[in-house]
Amino acid sequence: MIGIVGYGAYVPHYRIKAEEIARTWGEDGWRIIKGLGVQEKSVPDLDEDTATMAVESARNAVVHAGIKGKSIGAVFVGSESHPYAVKPTATIVAEAVGATPHLTAADFEFACKAGTTAIQCCMGMVSSGMVEYGLAIGADTAQGRPGDALEYTASAGAGSFIIGKKNAVAEILGTYSYTTDTPDFWRRPSADFPSHGGRFTGEPAYFKHVVNASKGLMEKMKIGPEDVDYVVFHQPNAKFPRHAAKILGIDSKKLEPGLLTPLIGNTYSGASMLGLAAVLDVAKPGQHVLVTSFGSGAGSDSFLIKIKDEIEEKRSRLVPVMNYVNNKEYLDYALYVKHRKKLKSL
Repeated sequence: MIGIVGYGAYVPHYRIKAEEIARTWGEDGWRIIKGLGVQEKSVPDLDEDTATMAVESARNAVVHAGIKGKSIGAVFVGSESHPYAVKPTATIVAEAVGATPHLTAADFEFACKAGTTAIQCCMGMVSSGMVEYGLAIGADTAQGRPGDALEYTASAGAGSFIIGKKNAVAEILGTYSYTTDTPDFWRRPSADFPSHGGRFTGEPAYFKHVVNASKGLMEKMKIGPEDVDYVVFHQPNAKFPRHAAKILGIDSKKLEPGLLTPLIGNTYSGASMLGLAAVLDVAKPGQHVLVTSFGSGAGSDSFLIKIKDEIEEKRSRLVPVMNYVNNKEYLDYALYVKHRKKLKSL
């Protein structure tokens, strides 16, 4: 059995309301927020980046798992906002959680699904016996050009999962991926902000991959929508995951426990990871979770997860996701610009 031995989350406590951003940009801003379903988003502090958030969530995961950092044999950090172009984030995390030098570490990049790809790699290494535990992280401080639609949702957060065989809180029953070359979203080297294909991001990108990956997994595992208790889809906004559920015939109520975007925005590589963590916070033994990520470029990873009895035993060591979601302080647009370093002359 390969499963989730422990997990941890982190979301910065600063927020900016979507209405505050719209107030700054006027009529176009108010038009954009109508269809997003995002009330507010998280904003990293001046001294926070992908590495610091990954460390915080990873330390929470190690404590929750009840293991020693030195037993982790692989650390993979998925992000599209690594603080260094040349220098891994993974080594920073490994050092911070007390891992020994006798491990493999790497940074992953596949837009918003790099964290779930890290989970798959940890599954393979644990299954083969190469490592006892693997640490997979999805973390981002997402970028959005001032005035662009992305600015209303691009936020910050991290989710970490320790994959192993012993004392798992949830068993990963199966995984399935669907990948094509679909350039719906991109950022060139040295560019400060990403570009995107607007409406092209929907049907040929997000929905095609999320739906096909989810269908593929359900066919592989011989299950239907009625056989899962919770569903987590990548959540660039509140509208897309609900529409994907409708296409797949999934009751939208199964999405709600893991749908965090309305409250913290789109955490990119952290989105599916944090959504899954929020579901695990409330799930009961014997229940099943369907998780499907999405990364522009484009691809989706889908997982079927079964909750184990050990989840109840480890809850006392858990820092719930909603603790971070509910701990917040609001910024106005001027302070938000300062925190996100959007004044490039400074």
